[in-house]
Amino acid sequence: MDEDTRPADNGGPGLAVIEKMSPAAEAEREMIGEPAKLLRIATMTRSMLAEARTATLDEEGRARLSDVYRATLKQLRSVLTDDLTEEFEEYFQPLAVSDQVPTQAEIRLAQAQLVGWLEGLFSGIQAAIVSQQMAARAQLQQIRAGGAEPDHPADEPPQSGGLYL
Repeated sequence: MDEDTRPADNGGPGLAVIEKMSPAAEAEREMIGEPAKLLRIATMTRSMLAEARTATLDEEGRARLSDVYRATLKQLRSVLTDDLTEEFEEYFQPLAVSDQVPTQAEIRLAQAQLVGWLEGLFSGIQAAIVSQQMAARAQLQQIRAGGAEPDHPADEPPQSGGLYL
């Protein structure tokens, strides 16, 4: 399926129609819903990891950290794009499969994994911003150069074989 298409439900069982997504809809689908919330969660998670590394946690402390971890995962799911949510679901599972309180090592590993994933996400966002800035600069230079196409120098008009009306 093309990047700019998505299946649409047409009401029929087992049938789907492919709709073309507008560039605005595509851009909105790729945007993080609440970037400030994402940054707060990441900062909190990093702080919790630092605290869990330095403190010896009793069972109640580990249970509390496990609850906070679950709530953090839930909140992150609410602000991620569909693609990031799919990736997120692949990597992160609840700490305790049963009603047992996770060990301190399990908590540390889960939080370190989450912090690492968030840092990778932020690095990807930064790379995308730099890429957008570079593209905008190139476009601005093109406009300043008189609107010449990238394949043609600014002092030479582009050659065209088309008909003029």
